[in-house]
Amino acid sequence: MRKPGLACGGLAFGPILRIAGVMEHETLIRLAIFLALFALLAAAEARAPRRARSLPRRRRWQTNLLMTVLNTLTLRALALGLPLLAVGAALDAAEHGWGLLNALAWPAWAELLLAVLVMDFAIWLQHLLTHKVPVLWRLHRVHHADRDMDVTTAVRFHPVEIALSMLVKIGLVYLLGPSALAVVLFEVLLNGTALFTHANLALPPRLDRALRLLLVTPDMHRVHHSQLRAEHDSNYGFALSVWDRLFGTYVAQPGRGHHGMTVGLEWQDGRPAQLGWSLLLPFRRR
Repeated sequence: MRKPGLACGGLAFGPILRIAGVMEHETLIRLAIFLALFALLAAAEARAPRRARSLPRRRRWQTNLLMTVLNTLTLRALALGLPLLAVGAALDAAEHGWGLLNALAWPAWAELLLAVLVMDFAIWLQHLLTHKVPVLWRLHRVHHADRDMDVTTAVRFHPVEIALSMLVKIGLVYLLGPSALAVVLFEVLLNGTALFTHANLALPPRLDRALRLLLVTPDMHRVHHSQLRAEHDSNYGFALSVWDRLFGTYVAQPGRGHHGMTVGLEWQDGRPAQLGWSLLLPFRRR
């Protein structure tokens, strides 16, 4: 069994209190990486866009970024009533010896790799369920209603969906028992790949084919944002492309091509770019 004061399988990343001290800066570290990647990808898609925009960027960006602010406030409010979010749950699980990985004595690198793989699969499965369970789809369609797909689409989620996703993640952390380091690395990977896969980037075809052997690419994920049900019920991966290939949900290209496909859902007008309309969408009959 992993000792309470160690991060992984006998190879110490430091006592639990020392890790907790480092984790105080976790939010700032993640924010810095997020902002740097956002700026880099926004500049790249402006120079080499894959598709022409359907709506003015300013209107969409204002709504999508304000939704990010609301989601951040939602998680802060959740933390008031539930002090342990994902990283805190990892520290708490390690201290009490809870979770599968806390009962093993594997090398640190093996536990880290397994934790990232399991958490990525869990995100894939959760994403699939948001398309299959009607009440979850009502929330998730706020993300899919965006008529253009670019780097800001990666952060366009309804606050209720974000809160539910965090609760699922906390439960998974307690069951799996990953180190706090693994949780932070996975969060950075998830945020970074989400920005990349939603970016309106025109990658060289050979590079796209090579990357998607392991990772989800913008062209691969754009299929998932098709208006057609058969296409947006595919390519659920955020980081790794392997899960869609293994479970038969992989679609290589949209039927009408990337320039002929329609991005979004049935609301092909200016409403998805409105913050109030987007927040109320899950509660509308249609």
